[in-house]
Amino acid sequence: MSIEVQHITKLFGEQKALDDVSFRVDTGKIVGLLGPNGAGKSTLMKILTGFISQTSGEVLVNQIPIEKNGVDIRKEIGYLPENNPLYTEMYVREYLELTGRIYKLGKTLKTRVWEVIGLTGLTSEQGKKIGALSKGFRQRVGLAQALIHDPSVLILDEPTSGLDPNQIVEIRNLISLAGKEKTILLSTHIMQEVEAICDRVVIINKGKIITDKQADQLQDEVPEEKQTVVVEFKEKVSKELLQSFKAFGAIQKVKENIFIIRGLPEKDVRPEIFRFAVENKLTVLSMQEQEKSLEEIFRMLTKEKG
Repeated sequence: MSIEVQHITKLFGEQKALDDVSFRVDTGKIVGLLGPNGAGKSTLMKILTGFISQTSGEVLVNQIPIEKNGVDIRKEIGYLPENNPLYTEMYVREYLELTGRIYKLGKTLKTRVWEVIGLTGLTSEQGKKIGALSKGFRQRVGLAQALIHDPSVLILDEPTSGLDPNQIVEIRNLISLAGKEKTILLSTHIMQEVEAICDRVVIINKGKIITDKQADQLQDEVPEEKQTVVVEFKEKVSKELLQSFKAFGAIQKVKENIFIIRGLPEKDVRPEIFRFAVENKLTVLSMQEQEKSLEEIFRMLTKEKG
């Protein structure tokens, strides 16, 4: 099952929230949708799930247009909105049974409720009211309702927002498990989440896609003009001695013998580090080039220019 976005544009009056957006997500893939606030991510997700319609363009699920087969296609989509609206006065099992009846699960309802309760780790909480649950368990309930009808496509909007580190890892593991056999589009502001579970990253800014790359290829989007290297010497070295070496740029001391050294523009600093070591009778124990983090890449690609 795939979800395909073809030339989607969305206007709110004269404001263009989305501008000719196109990409595709295939089965077994988890794609991270990133963008600053106001970039158009939530608008796009609402279009993908049929909550609002686009001004132009088309959304296809398994090559079938959503607009022409709305009811049937929506059965193939599970959606977890950012604010995760739940009936807090209902019990967990009661709520999931209600959701299953909405999807007309029929005779398979009770079996499926048991399955998603186990899958999302809600067994111990199933008899509690949703309002009495921690935020982490509420997110699990939100995921359970998105999975109750066994959809082929999952649309998750900020699924770990506001959770503590342990809860984030738990929800992340659930998403990774579901991603083995489903098509998942995940919107988040948490860069570590994208690095941990996403196969591909789509970055949107001001309604336009500015990059669509495999997660391990994002470094290519921001050419490094100044190389940064972490070097460990066997001996103690003074920062002042390093700064006196003209082939080096900025120097940051980590420990007595470990430094972060930035080279000069468009020059490989590594041979210069070895030359410095030889001239000063030092031994280089290790040297590692630093890559930019996803957070740095995101900031550089989406920052205001001018």
